[in-house]
Amino acid sequence: MELTIPAAVERAARLFGDNTAIAEPGGPRLTYRQLHHRVLGVAGAIIEHGVRPGDRVAVWSPNTHHWVLAALGAQAAGATLVPVNTRFTGPEALDVLDRSCATALFVAGPFLGTDRLAALRGADSAESRQLSGLRLIVRIPAESDSMEPDSSRPSAGVLTWAEFEAYGAASPELVLPVVEPSDVSDILFTSGTTGRSKGAMSSHAQALAVAAAWAECGEVTSADRYLVVNPFFHSFGYKAGILVCLLTGATIVPQLVYDPEQTMRLIGAERITVLPGAPTIYQTILDHPARRSFDLSSLRLAVTGAAVVPVALVERMQSELSFDVVLTAYGLTEAVVVTMCRPGDPPRIVATTSGRATAGFDVRIADTAHQDNTGEILLRGPNVMLGYLDDPAATKEAIDADGWLHTGDVGRLDEGGNLTVTDRLKDMYICGGFNVYPAEVEQVLARLPAVAESAVIGVPDGRLGEVGKAFVVTRPGQELTAAEVIAHCRERLANFKVPRQVEFRPALPRNPSGKALKRLLRQESQ
Repeated sequence: MELTIPAAVERAARLFGDNTAIAEPGGPRLTYRQLHHRVLGVAGAIIEHGVRPGDRVAVWSPNTHHWVLAALGAQAAGATLVPVNTRFTGPEALDVLDRSCATALFVAGPFLGTDRLAALRGADSAESRQLSGLRLIVRIPAESDSMEPDSSRPSAGVLTWAEFEAYGAASPELVLPVVEPSDVSDILFTSGTTGRSKGAMSSHAQALAVAAAWAECGEVTSADRYLVVNPFFHSFGYKAGILVCLLTGATIVPQLVYDPEQTMRLIGAERITVLPGAPTIYQTILDHPARRSFDLSSLRLAVTGAAVVPVALVERMQSELSFDVVLTAYGLTEAVVVTMCRPGDPPRIVATTSGRATAGFDVRIADTAHQDNTGEILLRGPNVMLGYLDDPAATKEAIDADGWLHTGDVGRLDEGGNLTVTDRLKDMYICGGFNVYPAEVEQVLARLPAVAESAVIGVPDGRLGEVGKAFVVTRPGQELTAAEVIAHCRERLANFKVPRQVEFRPALPRNPSGKALKRLLRQESQ
């Protein structure tokens, strides 16, 4: 395997030249040969604007071919990619740019009612900081028609995408720098579910190794057409999406914004075979009233994770959708993919575990006194992150002296090495002296036919210390009462695990990887 991302782009052009690399709905279709050519042009244009090897290049834009070209072009120029969460506000994005010392920024033009560059400049002014460290700002047309209205023309010092690419076309003789496998390929900022995000650094060799392991477990080939609904700025969309396709020759079909009806329409129109996503993606498709009117027969592979996956959801995916293979996996920003099921695993393994170690990882459970042989999940191997950006204290806290990464997740291993993730350490609460893991309660709630999804937290109680509060989202057209929820739990759980409070919500607050933001729910319940 090629051990740098620029080498992987060149290899893909050589092996899969005329295969479609990117099929953007409403946008261009690029072959792998064309992708390679455009990436080299982007790299040349970046270098022409003073970006040097080791510099950081930020991309703050949704899923379009521009994101792929900007990211791969930056890495071909020897720079480090810094994806920025599209949900970030101006101050949050400015914080990432400031902490990463980015020298170039690719930013979406007006999109979904937000002008990100204007928000960034407003934050810059309010914080009395300077964006002068950016040698290059390129405005990406992000609307579905890929056209910027006259009112959104970039201001002085900011290039349109077309203007930027013209620089690369004018400098074909430019020699690109040598990129080493050990060079930092990207800095991915964690989702920040428990506080301020941290920048996890990975090398080119690591990024490709985890992508190759994911592709092998999913048996992805050049015949596959991969609908990427996961955001490119997240490792699920970037490393388990773009890089997986780059290594296998599969076609990337990016979806700009997730919408279940549009997703089902794209599956039929593009004959999608691979559809990974957070559990909520499949839940909304399964519960969509028009699902049976769409042709979903091309689907063969589903891979889900990013949150505790209800067993009932996996069972419905296997029985009600056309997937030949449904796999569950476990990963985190600091390691991307740690365990994964394999095709051929029995349904019980897929429905109740996240599979076995992959990508060279060793996995063990910390020695604790937790119930049911559970404890904190620890992992070690060549693909653990290099460390957190400019934060040796946080790195030392996360990775101990023996090289074990402390994940903060709770789980257990069976005799076959299959990992079951039961919860986050920080989500556990103590009711009357007993440990309660919300994920166990959420699994029980998923068995209620009217429940689409739920999140359980501990809230203060004068007598018991903490008691459970369940936030419940009902399925379309279904009705449910708090008494019915509590009665269902009382039949299936020990008394200390039964929620004392129930609140119905139209939706749960989530981060882009699909995890329910329990931190926000706890803040609201104080």
